[in-house]
Amino acid sequence: MGSLACLHRPIVRLIIRKMFVMKHLLLVAMAAVILVSATFAQQEAAKPDADHQKLNYFVGNWTTEGHMKPGLMGRGGKLTITENTVWMDGGFFIITHSTVDAGAMGTSTEIAVMGYDSDEKVYTYDEFSSTGEVTRSKGTFENDTWTWMNDMKMGSQTVKGRYTVKILSPTSYSYKFEMSDGEKWNLVMDGKSVKK
Repeated sequence: MGSLACLHRPIVRLIIRKMFVMKHLLLVAMAAVILVSATFAQQEAAKPDADHQKLNYFVGNWTTEGHMKPGLMGRGGKLTITENTVWMDGGFFIITHSTVDAGAMGTSTEIAVMGYDSDEKVYTYDEFSSTGEVTRSKGTFENDTWTWMNDMKMGSQTVKGRYTVKILSPTSYSYKFEMSDGEKWNLVMDGKSVKK
């Protein structure tokens, strides 16, 4: 029986060594997880940059007066829009709530979100209307002019839209909206916006 106990001692020692190694490997793995977690915790969250800050121009209460030309969008006429624009928490996007009075063409409400896509280096504009329309545009800002481009469905045809905003002062801008079938740009609407 003594020789049998001698045979088991090496096996027991081997098991104890393996348990010791496993315990140390587990400690090393836990230390690595803690180190990686601490590294991620030290990284700062993304912050809005100068391109995002350019959107601040639109923050506030605006009144827009304009004129729609007769054509694809209807018979035309006077257009009045009131807007309230605020920063979304975080400072990456602005949100605009609008009421549109298009006279004989009717009234509607809209919500729009504007931001800056740092990857594509373009401004974004996504608008949703109580009439069921959705507008998605990409824009640029150069000198004192914002230019927004999009594709729109008009029945079975797709046309290009271009909305141009020319800053006149810190509290006013002129605008025009044009559409193109690929050959030439046609004026659809123009006017002026004033911040209250």
